[in-house]
Parts: sequence; C-alpha cells; structure tokens
Amino acid sequence: MRFGAFYLLQSPQARPSAEVYKRKLALIAYADELGFDSVWIAEHHFSNYGYSPNPLLLAVKAAQITKHVRIGTAVLVLPFWHPLRLAEDVAMTDVLTDGRLEVGVARGYQPYEFDRFGLNIEESRERSDETLEVFLKALNGGAVSHEGVHYTIPDTTTYPRPVQQPRPPVWLAAATADSFRTAVHRGLNCFTSASTRPLSVPQQSWDNFAEARRELGATGPYEFAVQQHLHVTASDAEARSRMEHSLWHYRQSNLLRRGQARVVAGVAQDDPVANEPSLDDLWENLTLSGSPARVRDGIARYQQTIGLTQLNCIFDLGELDGDAVRASMRLFIEQVAPHFR
Repeated sequence: MRFGAFYLLQSPQARPSAEVYKRKLALIAYADELGFDSVWIAEHHFSNYGYSPNPLLLAVKAAQITKHVRIGTAVLVLPFWHPLRLAEDVAMTDVLTDGRLEVGVARGYQPYEFDRFGLNIEESRERSDETLEVFLKALNGGAVSHEGVHYTIPDTTTYPRPVQQPRPPVWLAAATADSFRTAVHRGLNCFTSASTRPLSVPQQSWDNFAEARRELGATGPYEFAVQQHLHVTASDAEARSRMEHSLWHYRQSNLLRRGQARVVAGVAQDDPVANEPSLDDLWENLTLSGSPARVRDGIARYQQTIGLTQLNCIFDLGELDGDAVRASMRLFIEQVAPHFR
C-alpha cells in the first residue's frame, strides 16, 4: 500500500492567504522529507473552506520544494474547466513537475461554487462526462474535434505534450455505480472519500468499483485509493481531545454540499449540522485517529473489506497546531506505514 498526504488549504479563522500558503507548503515539503509517496491538493472557490482555486499552480510550486514525492490534484472540478485548456495546463504542469504529476478529477459537489460560476449543478454529471472525454483525447495526443452539448471544437492539437506518456495518471473521484463505470470504461484510477464517514461508505464504493470491473470485463492491475482524516498521537486520549478539528470539516463539507452554508464575506460560518455526529462518534467510527496501534488496527479493518492500494491521509485538520500536524505525520510514517508497505 502507498500513502499520500492531502491538503485542503483551509483556514477556519480566515487567516491571511500568505500565511496559509506558507504553512501548507511547509507541510508538503515535510511530507516529502518523511517519505510519503504523494501529496494531494484540493480545488475550491470563494470561501475559507479552501484557498486553492488552481491546484496545478500549487503543484508546480510544490515540485520546486520537494525531490521525490508525486504531486496530485484532488480534485480538479471538471465543469469549471474548458477541456482543451485543462489538457494544456495539465501537460504544462507535468513538464514543470518533471513528470511527477497525478491528475485527480471529479464533477464537484458545492452549489455555492456552481452558482458563482453561473453553472447549474444539476448538469454537473453531463458537463463532467463531456469535459472528461475531450480532455483525455487531447491529453493523449493527436488532433481532437468534438460536437457536444456544451462544447463544439474544430480540429485541434494541444501543446505542450506531457513528460509522462501517453499521459499522467488520471484518477476519478467516485462514489456511485455510474461514476465507477465511467472510470473503468476509460481506464482511470479511482479514489473515494471516507472523510468523517463510517467504513460502510468506502466499502460500498469498493463494491461499486468491483462490480463495474466485472460488468466491463476489466482484468489486471488497478488503483483504488481512500481518503480519510487521520490524527496520530502518542496516546488515544490525546487524539480524542482534538476531534473538534475534524468536526469543523464535517460541518463545512456537509453544509456546502447541501447548499445550506452561511458564507459571510467569504467566511463559511461554523454552524451545527442537523443530526451531526458527536465528538465521540468521530473518534470511535468516523476517522482513523489515535495511538499508532489504534490507527494500524483501523487501517487493517479497511483492508479486510476494501481492495485498497493507497490511503490518502488528511492530517492538517481544522486549525490544528502545525507542530501537532507534523508530529502526527511523523508517527504515521515511523510507526504505522511500515506495517502496510
């Protein structure tokens, strides 16, 4: 199994942008130093839930301050990109990262973002499918022409070409059976989010992925990653005492997904969610947190039901102190990861 570190670039207290970027880039450099296999950068817009409107720009900066770690987007929101521009920018980023780019894409989930781009979120799957089709054709090389619902493109060849051939690895973030069929049909890697969700959620995603492979007759190697909150500490009690940082993420992602977030001058308010989990629930069932032994046991439970090839770890939670985040990452690499690599 491989291990990635995921960075949302959030700031619950809406700290200055330069401060947020300095902190996150330092954590990315530390992930490389520790020996993580990859780092992943989110795309979000218009609120302090995420300060990263273009993960590809950050990927280039990350490549300048790291030596070995692969650098991924998690995810580029397909409806927000013109497919030809996306192919150009991805190829250019692959060149500037010396072929270390991993490309995660998805259709997005926040009505707040779609509304401000003048897009209808109800059309997100249709837009995503069309964008993905053109993007992959252009990225794979050769001339592309397209007649679709949202794009009409005359014969076009994009430059530059990526370093990785025929293209960088492309991951589709998925949960539904339809999304996994799309990924398997196009030969894409898959990841799914288990962030502050019970094991049954990624298990269902795995079942959908496995069924899509059976339906489409896919054989041979595959990549299936799960993303989850982790906070590794010397004792279980210490990790349990910090669950409010995971709760902030739970509230924001759910309120933004439901179109219920109150965003005031760009700051997403920390409102409770109806029937939200308790801190005990987050600790017991909805994150992979605790002592190294407890975290190892949690990952082992994932392995028992999911054909996991990679775990993307969200260490930088809420407003956790930077020293606490780094200590968690170090304990994970030293005392958890070796049991699964």
